[in-house]
Amino acid sequence: MDQDTHCRAERELLEAVSRITTFSTSASDEEQNQPKAEISCQVRKEDPEKGDLQDSSASLSPNSSMTTKELQEYWRNEKGQCRQVKLLFEIPSTRIVEHHLSKYVMYKIIILQTGSFDSNKSVIERRYSEFEKLHRNLLEEFSEEMEDVTFPKKTLTGNFTEEIINERKLAFKDYLRLLYSMKYIRRSKKFIDFLTRRELKEAYGCLRGGHYTKALEILLEVIGLQERLTRGNPVAIVPTLCAIAVCHKDLENPASAFEYGEKALSRLHLHTSHRYYIPLLETMITLAYELGKDFLSLQEKLEEWKAKKDPIRVFTLKELAVREYVQ
Repeated sequence: MDQDTHCRAERELLEAVSRITTFSTSASDEEQNQPKAEISCQVRKEDPEKGDLQDSSASLSPNSSMTTKELQEYWRNEKGQCRQVKLLFEIPSTRIVEHHLSKYVMYKIIILQTGSFDSNKSVIERRYSEFEKLHRNLLEEFSEEMEDVTFPKKTLTGNFTEEIINERKLAFKDYLRLLYSMKYIRRSKKFIDFLTRRELKEAYGCLRGGHYTKALEILLEVIGLQERLTRGNPVAIVPTLCAIAVCHKDLENPASAFEYGEKALSRLHLHTSHRYYIPLLETMITLAYELGKDFLSLQEKLEEWKAKKDPIRVFTLKELAVREYVQ
């Protein structure tokens, strides 16, 4: 390849990188106005201490002194990371619940992730008053972002007619999609709690009552949704992973307990001050010994932590688990 051809090829690659960077920026700017999709085509790196994703495009610009080979490699990596990521919210059905003193409508919400060959879906139910509470909470924290978000109002009569229920089904579906389209809201604890807290409270209630099979069933349902909602903050699901490990351990299934314990421990390798770290290590040592696995490396981590920290009272993993969602 002569010098002119080489320079021309390099310029073309530089222009391609520039277009990718420009596209990533414009997609981010348009995010607030696109409730139905989130485009993720940026080169990103994870800050392990903050658990947040940061744009690293500033560290790499088309003016950097990269060779043609390096630019080609960058292009391949960048192209591989460009994929559409979004959660879809559907409300296909409802049911009317009647008690001796109350009557209300439960809305069935299906949450599905697309764009990643993920056919798994999460199914939850929420009533009007729970949507209303979410709206009030978000208005308090995100008044500016919520300024133009409308919420279906209550009516004095006809709340249980088919027409009103169908109208609210569509309204709540659009409401959830719009909230999810706003970055700060979809990452907020209040939004995530709305979608997971009811099920988690039920699961931990079962765990405290010794109903480990039922607790495990619920936890395994909710963990997938938690993972989807807390991308970029892997530590957030550690308590749920540990609760699953506790259930498996008490159901005398040490292999599965160890599997979920490993998942939790991998999320804490840079967060050794986390309240679950030492109880989890101690449980993993016990499980590894029982399963005939290597426990010496785990024991070394435990001893290393104890040598650096002042002796303090540490709860067992199960004691920590039963303290979750007590209110």
